[in-house]
Amino acid sequence: MPGNEHAAPTVGSTTALLGIQAGRDGIAAAAIPPNPHFERIGGEIAIRALVERFYHHMDTLPEARGIRALHPPNLEPVKEVLWKYFVGWMGGPQLYAAERGHPRLRRRHLSFPIGDAERDAWMQCMTLALAEVVADDALREELAQAFYKTATFLRNQE
Repeated sequence: MPGNEHAAPTVGSTTALLGIQAGRDGIAAAAIPPNPHFERIGGEIAIRALVERFYHHMDTLPEARGIRALHPPNLEPVKEVLWKYFVGWMGGPQLYAAERGHPRLRRRHLSFPIGDAERDAWMQCMTLALAEVVADDALREELAQAFYKTATFLRNQE
């Protein structure tokens, strides 16, 4: 609903990012996201590079200190989880779902305070990573929009 930033996203790119789709009865169910991003971005290697650059920026940008503090000192396990999630979300092998089941992104992030500042810091890191890794302007914009919608949906603080 326009103007209601806390409303659940509608079926589309955001719900694909969340790993859900509405069934005939309107109930969300786990699904393989219907998108071709995996091939367009360059597969697992490019997604690994995106995750590496994202966490590099989170580790080095002063504006990202707050969200970096929400993560463990050793980012390697976190990087692996995000990489597996992105591979599946972008249409590649469902590595994350095979290991951890349905993403349940909102539930998994409820224990972390996420407001506008955290969303914006996360997006700053991701926008820089996208600019470094994704050469296709249209794909970069599609991904940035989907990430922004999802990051906004994950907010749990005013």
